[in-house]
Amino acid sequence: MTSLNNTQLEILQQVHLESTPLSAELIAQIATQADPQQLNDAQLLAFLQVCNALYRGGEPLISDAVYDFVFLAELQQRHPQHPYLENIEPEIALLGKTVALPELMLSTEKSYSQSGIEKWLTRLEKAAEDCNIDMPTLLIRATPKLDGYAAYDDGKILYTRGDGRKGTDISRVFERGLIVGGNGERGQGAGEIVVSSSYFNSHLAEYFENSRNFQASIIKEKDLEQHALDAIQNHAAVFFPFSQLPAWQGTATELRTDFDAIIETVLTLVDYDVDGVVFELLDNETIKQYLGATRHHHRWQIAYKSNAETAEVIVLKVTPQTSRSGRVNPVAELTPTKLSGAVISRASAHHYGMVKELGIGEGTLIELTRSGLVIPKIERVIIPKPPQIPEHCPSCGSELVWDSDYLYCLNTTQCPAQIENTIEHFFRTLANVDGFGQKTVEKLHASGIASVYAVYQLNIEQLQNMGFGDKTAQNLLDQLQRSRTEAIEDWRFLGAFGIYRMGLGNCERLLQHHHLLDIFKLTVEDVIDIEGFAEKTSAAVVECLAKIKADFMQVYQLGFNLIPTPFIAEQQQAISPISGKTLVFTGTMLHGKRDDMSKQAKRLGAKVGTSVTGKTNFLVTGTDVGAAKIAAAIEKGVQVISEDEYLGLLNRPD
Repeated sequence: MTSLNNTQLEILQQVHLESTPLSAELIAQIATQADPQQLNDAQLLAFLQVCNALYRGGEPLISDAVYDFVFLAELQQRHPQHPYLENIEPEIALLGKTVALPELMLSTEKSYSQSGIEKWLTRLEKAAEDCNIDMPTLLIRATPKLDGYAAYDDGKILYTRGDGRKGTDISRVFERGLIVGGNGERGQGAGEIVVSSSYFNSHLAEYFENSRNFQASIIKEKDLEQHALDAIQNHAAVFFPFSQLPAWQGTATELRTDFDAIIETVLTLVDYDVDGVVFELLDNETIKQYLGATRHHHRWQIAYKSNAETAEVIVLKVTPQTSRSGRVNPVAELTPTKLSGAVISRASAHHYGMVKELGIGEGTLIELTRSGLVIPKIERVIIPKPPQIPEHCPSCGSELVWDSDYLYCLNTTQCPAQIENTIEHFFRTLANVDGFGQKTVEKLHASGIASVYAVYQLNIEQLQNMGFGDKTAQNLLDQLQRSRTEAIEDWRFLGAFGIYRMGLGNCERLLQHHHLLDIFKLTVEDVIDIEGFAEKTSAAVVECLAKIKADFMQVYQLGFNLIPTPFIAEQQQAISPISGKTLVFTGTMLHGKRDDMSKQAKRLGAKVGTSVTGKTNFLVTGTDVGAAKIAAAIEKGVQVISEDEYLGLLNRPD
């Protein structure tokens, strides 16, 4: 690294660190050398502030371990009482006025060893003794330490953590469709905005270097990129309250006895990036008040973080892989190396522009990092080697073309990788069919099946001749039948065809203005007229619709049970008691699934929200709804009705 990139420089300007005593070139040099002894006190403090700002902004400069064990440790050694060590490391500043948080959001004390956790338990035992409480009766709770974007939800406003005392209103993320993880209810206090690790790997890794980079993009004020909107609409990105996290709980004795097993279990409880385990005293306010807090952290809570491991690894080769879109992505095949309890033999090199610039090829010596369950990352290139840039698609042999930093295969109709990924994407997006994963699709394609339509033409004899067992063959046919008879939204069906720049959100938006079979007649100007479609996107959409029309019509004519998307105009004019109203369903419904009731409400012209706001007209309650939630709705002027009252409203004669 010779300097900071443009995004990093923008973040430093945003938090007013552009006037740091360190130049951008010197910051990059310090990060590469990782030697704090060369810095005076002012430079060391400035570098820590820069690293924290870039980490919070989703553009980390150094790893957590280097930050904690090298630079922060140097400051602790020089000045054990330095104010920076006691302050809450602030999130990046956002546009907008800061407001006081409903309660303090302190940082968490950290330990990188079991002995550190043992000292914390001893502290709890001493406090219990002083409070005349029997320690064996106390419970410890252990939850995954999410590596996301910290926020606080009071039910009305979602705040950034800011400096722990004041944050910025980012409630707009809920208006964009972000849901609450766990039980889905608003107002549960502190938590983090996170994205599913599996979703990030399969949908976002080629666009974002890491999940923090992506999470930071979700809260920005300006219009989101389609990737971020898709993740929100697919419920892969959520705000997850800490209180809703799955957890281990037990006594201090059990924790001491099974420490390693508990850590291993808790780290795998969620499908989100985690960088440790949080231990806290459970349900004893007397001891919590006795222990109190520093300006930085609560004394009754501690985080265990396994040191991020790094290793110098030789690249054996760089393997090109063709995606559904035709983009050819480089995967570095590595000398098998154990990091954070897992054997790592592959790491993404992101794009061939990076491979070319850094010199990643056979024999390259790289520094690989991995902390907890975070994706292995090429931290830096130590010894570059000549890169091997492919000239032809690894799947079909077609000549590749450059588009910015990316290589593309343009043989969309005959490239095996694009065909297989397209078929798999179709069934995965429908979300009402099982069995058509990568292995099954590869087997079908090897037998000459090259389109979604061809899959639907198969019979049991053909499947058996391809090597599928009798039971498996019948299951596949049953699933194909299910996919056509089970009701799905027409925007989801359209999204299954993988149209460029058309995530599920854009598909729904398009069909709120035009019927499904009319979209192939649209001009660029027609699409531009729809809110949310810029000129470049509109041109790409019209071009791609023309390309898929024949395949689309073939599959459509097979007969699917599609739920039409209500037109915005129809929603406003529809003659129904809930037309134009905003509803929220909560609790367990007795007369049908909440999802089905939501779909019906939308067909009747209503808007369906996931949380109650001042704009909500009706809160429809099933069973097991807390009194506090109902009281909060009434306080906002929202009419609360039961499931039976709601059904009676729908059946009311005009």
